[in-house]
Amino acid sequence: MEAHRSRLPLAVLAAVVAAGASTWLLRPRSGIIEPAPVAATAYFSNAQLERAHDYRRTQRLLGVGGLVVSGGTLALLAGRPPRRLLARVSRRPLLGGAAAGAGISLVLVAVGLPLSAVAHQRSVDVGLSTQGWGDWLGDVGKAAGIEAVFAAGGGALGLGLARRFRRNWWAPTALCVVAVGVASLWLFPVVIDPIFNRFEKLPPGPLRSEVLSLADGAGVDVGEVYRVDASRRTTGANAYVNGLGHTKRVVLYDTLIDDFPDDQVRSVVAHELGHQKHRDLYRGLVWLALVAPAGTFLAQGLAERIGRREGLADPARRPGPSVVPAIALSLALVSFALGSASNVLSRKVEASADGFALQLTRDPAAQIALERRLAVTNVADPDPPPLLHALFGTHPTTVQRIGFAEAWARER
Repeated sequence: MEAHRSRLPLAVLAAVVAAGASTWLLRPRSGIIEPAPVAATAYFSNAQLERAHDYRRTQRLLGVGGLVVSGGTLALLAGRPPRRLLARVSRRPLLGGAAAGAGISLVLVAVGLPLSAVAHQRSVDVGLSTQGWGDWLGDVGKAAGIEAVFAAGGGALGLGLARRFRRNWWAPTALCVVAVGVASLWLFPVVIDPIFNRFEKLPPGPLRSEVLSLADGAGVDVGEVYRVDASRRTTGANAYVNGLGHTKRVVLYDTLIDDFPDDQVRSVVAHELGHQKHRDLYRGLVWLALVAPAGTFLAQGLAERIGRREGLADPARRPGPSVVPAIALSLALVSFALGSASNVLSRKVEASADGFALQLTRDPAAQIALERRLAVTNVADPDPPPLLHALFGTHPTTVQRIGFAEAWARER
């Protein structure tokens, strides 16, 4: 037991060093512009700022509340696992692990549903969500089912590894985490995403020609360009890159294509091409591969401390399904901490893609207009609280992104 306790501080140190070193090593080396000082009031009216602040302030509280509720529920399940219920499937441990994983996933959806419902209603009230309760609950149900399937697989796999590699199950778990990351990035665009939205290849026309022209000028293999019917759920606009190999694609919201002027759409496409040019999806996978061993090492240390009553730290015992909540809680805690670290890299990557878009389009006015309109359309806070942005922000703030374009224009 003492050996396990002494290993936990080492695991914390290893995770901190791995996350910090990986973020530093993989940071973009070029294309990042020092933003010019920008005041939100110079680009947004008082009414726009008040609307965004009022909406986002409460949404943040609901989001943090959801984390607290989910974390508290996981902690309760880990501290007091339903042993009688799990004992019924303990004779077949892997099946029991799958049942425990799926059950935990569904419980977390259920306890978080009231706060999610309030957040959805507020999105409807502000005009951001276009879904009625039926469609919204349908999507929640689909997501819950998919998550339960993955959680069942994770529960069975995690318990199986803990039983087979009692002292060092963190090592094969790290390999599985990376493998799941690769498989998810490859398969989600063609297996999971179509469950929620309809994707259509961008038909021949001016926009497709413009995209291909930009890609050719950037020297980027764009893969395929898709239009997604995001308007079935939101009035907000966005675009993204995902997929690997033959599933690689740029996806544009229909709200972006239909409602934004051509020069602003061109800026969005140029930004996404920047991710392709810089191989940012592979950068993320490399970060995961570098950090996963230290992360799972820490997760094992935490799980052994949390699940010591269930014998998880005892190498002489083969753990049963009752340890799955402890493993789930430890992985959730580590994922949250490392996710905040990965956001540091993500913000640098997004800033680099903004710089690439400016170099490719040479149109800072369109970039500024785009950021203003995206913030208004998505009811986004142009300048959110620094601490919350540091923990949860995956992109630079709107005022920073406007500052990039202003600095680029002034330099020229």
